Amino acid sequence: MSKITKLMSGVALAAFVASPAAAQQDYPNRQVKIIVPFGVGGPADVFARVVAQYLTEQTKQSFIVEPRPGAGSVTGTDAAAKSAPDGYTLLMMSNTHTTNESLIPNKPFQLMRDFAPVAPVNYSDLLMVVHPSVPAKDVKEFIAYAKANTGKLNYASSGPGTPYHMAGELFKAMSGTEIAHVPHKASGDARSSIIGGHVQMMFDAITTMSEAAKAGQVRALASTGLKRSSVTPDLPTVAESGVPGYEATIWLGLMAPKATPQPIIDKLNADVRKVVERDDVKANWAKQGAFPLVMSPAEFDGYLKKDIEKWADVVKKSGASVK
Repeated sequence: MSKITKLMSGVALAAFVASPAAAQQDYPNRQVKIIVPFGVGGPADVFARVVAQYLTEQTKQSFIVEPRPGAGSVTGTDAAAKSAPDGYTLLMMSNTHTTNESLIPNKPFQLMRDFAPVAPVNYSDLLMVVHPSVPAKDVKEFIAYAKANTGKLNYASSGPGTPYHMAGELFKAMSGTEIAHVPHKASGDARSSIIGGHVQMMFDAITTMSEAAKAGQVRALASTGLKRSSVTPDLPTVAESGVPGYEATIWLGLMAPKATPQPIIDKLNADVRKVVERDDVKANWAKQGAFPLVMSPAEFDGYLKKDIEKWADVVKKSGASVK
């Protein structure tokens, strides 16, 4: 091979090798889509829009939110899993996804096989609420009422495997009550059911249900964290109200299709960290009862694996199933 041919081959090879790296360094250079596999108006949708807004400002490229609810998050998540692993389609996920790994084993995707962890976003407690027609004024009274009315009470959720569903199943298992699960397509639908009196009880994100409780549309009985929420400081936790050890929260995070280049994941992680650590974002979220989560991609990977194990145990012990 002549020196000129070798030189040209070397230049071509260098260009081939450098082009993906250059594309990653230039990321993002076009619109990025965040698929939210939950209904509009729920926590995932609301906080995805906050993250998208600030990522757009930081990167000078448009980040848009695309709601794709259905099948307890499976519909939108499957669409994200089948997207190109180039950083231009992301998934806003929650502990619904870690629960569904054991609750819905025959999904068209597997979370840790088909997605790469990018960054957590935030977490918040839930509120245990009842319709005003329910005579119970606290958790102990509700447990007594439920046991006296076995087979007559229902609780709403936004679908199988969602934090609202699993909070209900955990409560039933730990309190010894029988309350029928009524899944809905989205959290807004479930919220309408409890406010309308079509179901008697619901666990819902404190960020979205506290205003309805304040307005008297529902009666809040307890929050679900290990300590009282700053949003409802006078309201006891479920754990201190007759169900020792009870805890249920909702958390959110971003993932990308597997094989998304690590430099892109690392850049997204750093950019999301900048968003959730903004003083104005933290202050606004705190008023709603939400708090930032900050981890590296590797730390988030470990967090997800532990959460999958945790909820697999809860699913087994509670007997929860998709019906």
